[in-house]
Amino acid sequence: MIRIAFFAEILFEEHDGAARTMFQIINRIDHDRFSFFFIYGQGPKEIVGHRSIRVPTLNMGVNKDYSVSLPALIRGRIKQELDNFQPHVIHIATPSFLGFFALRYARSRNIPVISLYHTNFLSYIPYYFRKVPTLIKPVQRWMTSAMRRFYNHCDTVYIPSCAMKKQLEGLGVQKEKLILWQRGIDLRLFNPQKRDMAYIQDITGNDRPNILFASRLVWEKNIQTLIDIYKRLRETQLSHNFIVAGDGPAGEEMKRQMPEAIFMGKLPHTKLAKLYASSDVFIFPSISETYGNVVVEAMASGLPCVIADGGGSADLVRHGQTGYKCLPKSAGDYLIYIRMLLADPTLHKFMHDTGLAYAQKLDWKNLTDRYFEEVTRLALQPKERMVWAAC
Repeated sequence: MIRIAFFAEILFEEHDGAARTMFQIINRIDHDRFSFFFIYGQGPKEIVGHRSIRVPTLNMGVNKDYSVSLPALIRGRIKQELDNFQPHVIHIATPSFLGFFALRYARSRNIPVISLYHTNFLSYIPYYFRKVPTLIKPVQRWMTSAMRRFYNHCDTVYIPSCAMKKQLEGLGVQKEKLILWQRGIDLRLFNPQKRDMAYIQDITGNDRPNILFASRLVWEKNIQTLIDIYKRLRETQLSHNFIVAGDGPAGEEMKRQMPEAIFMGKLPHTKLAKLYASSDVFIFPSISETYGNVVVEAMASGLPCVIADGGGSADLVRHGQTGYKCLPKSAGDYLIYIRMLLADPTLHKFMHDTGLAYAQKLDWKNLTDRYFEEVTRLALQPKERMVWAAC
């Protein structure tokens, strides 16, 4: 039995794309081969069927949806339970206080570490510190150093896109540690057969074309450009509905600046799948993604995508073939391609087909099988071959 200690800030399955990715692994654990011990901040009281510890958290006021785990408050308990568990491998989700605690523990016990690169933290800093711009560069330098130190002390780092691989290499992370591990898609849930025009017309009250944005509503998703797109569309004669699915701290200001948009709030995946398949164009201006789960969900639903040419999402679209990529902050760019897709049924069908074909190659089972193979390899490697540099 291979034992894995799994450290994560958030373990609410539907919280965001990173959490859903982790649960693709968690929900496929073979209990005959693997035993997992979960140490996490935000999440349920326990992870049913597994050992678990919930760590105290503190919200820093930067983003009400996210809190920082404080393992120092129960350091003794965590170490004691880890020593009793005797993990063969440690999985660390993020280079947070909890992540560095886990890394120090792993080094002290000579335990190999695997990490999945989920969040492009550096891209968030200009948003979080926009009111004190003099802090942006110092914080970026500090975070760059912390990320380089953290990932260079992991044995394996799964990264979701080539863009993120280049970014981490640029920060000084050793490239031999970086392994491309794209995200998968549940094709039984997200597919064109979920299209339901009665459903979406009941939402909109009309039969106009529907332009959809789906994501957490946080400013670091380049929400200001989304608002600009909405306003530019309102100035045109283009018949459309503008639909926003998701919630978050930017939601109230978005509603104020986008009074004619239809805000759906956070939807369960069954309804979101139906909304994707029943819409006509998906727009996504975020450049802070490490991957872009919503883009793949839209493509798997047969929904043509118009996205920002930046971040991990950009790797998912081949411009003019499986979708369109725009200058990230140019609302006019997005309008060009939105109009093209809505005006040309042949083009729309082509993008529907090519995007769908791409998404259908991404199978979660193959990806999670690779993860479990890598964990097994790390667990079985000879201890004397593990070499750690000093922090």
